[in-house]
Amino acid sequence: MSPLRMVYLGLAIWGAVHPMTYFATWIAEHGPDLPTMVAAWKINAATTGLYWDLVISAVALTIWIVAEVAVRRNWLSLVAIPATFLIGVSCGLPLYLFLRTRPVR
Repeated sequence: MSPLRMVYLGLAIWGAVHPMTYFATWIAEHGPDLPTMVAAWKINAATTGLYWDLVISAVALTIWIVAEVAVRRNWLSLVAIPATFLIGVSCGLPLYLFLRTRPVR
């Protein structure tokens, strides 16, 4: 595996684990209440801006993945879409780059 692919994989793992520590803490305090969590993301202008930044980034990444899969037929790359929306862009983007840069056979 190339050093670049190892960096992408490391970032995908970090992007999955690090944010989840914060979500786990929040869920431990408030329970698995998604509407309350989304409301907390929109509590002020700064967090609302960050929320929309991540939503737009996730949509753009999804469109890019679908467009590239249609051309490259790299079906495995589609796993980056649920990773993006269930974990976050911090996991989905480096995971997609990791999958996209695998050697072509």
